[in-house]
Amino acid sequence: MADTFSLQRVLETFRSSLSENKKVYIKYYIAGWQELVSFMNSLGNVFSFISKDVVSKIQILENFLSGENGSYYVTIQSMVKYELDNDLVDLTKRGSHPESGCRTLLRLHRALLWLELFLERLRTSTEDGKTSVMCSDAYNESLAQHHPWLIRKAVGVAFCALPGRDTFFNVMNAGDHTQVVALLGESLPLIAEVYQITEDLYVKNHLLELP
Repeated sequence: MADTFSLQRVLETFRSSLSENKKVYIKYYIAGWQELVSFMNSLGNVFSFISKDVVSKIQILENFLSGENGSYYVTIQSMVKYELDNDLVDLTKRGSHPESGCRTLLRLHRALLWLELFLERLRTSTEDGKTSVMCSDAYNESLAQHHPWLIRKAVGVAFCALPGRDTFFNVMNAGDHTQVVALLGESLPLIAEVYQITEDLYVKNHLLELP
């Protein structure tokens, strides 16, 4: 995982994650998330409640990818088919597969929507835009519906400590604000496409509400 966040690497990894026929390569999906974790960590402990969970989920997927059945985990599509065909997913209640690839990726998938929504708000924000409001609105539209009240309350407090818009633009290491906005404009459609492909696959296989 890179020590210094690079928005350019986010663009490159999510671009690499999509095959010509719109399969999503887990290797590059993970790499994209590792960059996003660097982004969250570069802003201090504000996002630690999400980044720590993301890191643990990344490790689970990496273990699958490097394991004896790794060939079935090359793409999100092949993983879903393999795990469903072999009854490796707890579909209705927590059972013997609490860390299946499908369940693990679902948690990353939900968090990806939050980051996508937040970064899009940041991209289109004005100089006086409040990052705490942008982040809270994005959270309420995505992850909040999957978190209990106590976590939602704690998250709301944490977001109040977010640095200003300038700090976010600076940690992206992509030049001046105009260059950052332009690079976000390239990166976010790719993230959105990866998200939507995953969403459609999970809808098709009734996997969006895994326990």
